[in-house]
Amino acid sequence: MIRQLSRDLLRHYPQIYLACHVVHVRARTNPHCLADRDIVLLGHLDERAPMRTGRLARHLGIGPSPLTARLQRLEARGHLTRAVDPRDRRHVDLRLTRIGAEALATTSVLDAGRVNLLLMNLPPSERALAVGGLALLARAARQLQLKNPKRRRAA
Repeated sequence: MIRQLSRDLLRHYPQIYLACHVVHVRARTNPHCLADRDIVLLGHLDERAPMRTGRLARHLGIGPSPLTARLQRLEARGHLTRAVDPRDRRHVDLRLTRIGAEALATTSVLDAGRVNLLLMNLPPSERALAVGGLALLARAARQLQLKNPKRRRAA
């Protein structure tokens, strides 16, 4: 059963991606002045659940100094917040702000208009189910990254 579901997911996901993917926009031309690396960094943050800077650095393979510089710039622009963990002052927790979430939505690799059309092609009763299914997969993906941060590369 898992094998077939996995095959189905591998077949369906590229169809969604290709139908809704946009040309990458350079930092100079997007309204939030975000480079691709900034978008990737913000994409790992959440508005509610904090991410520790050390965990993010290890996951992204970035040293502390370059990460700190990027975090300071993104914080100054209002895309994220940094807060010292009150229980352990050695740790800094990162959270995505509403501005950061809006910036991510408008700089996504998926075109919002095409995603809207995609959802409108579904019956209203299936739209929330489809998005809910993707939310479940995204949650499982985050848990997988936390448990096993090393990704296998395709041969």
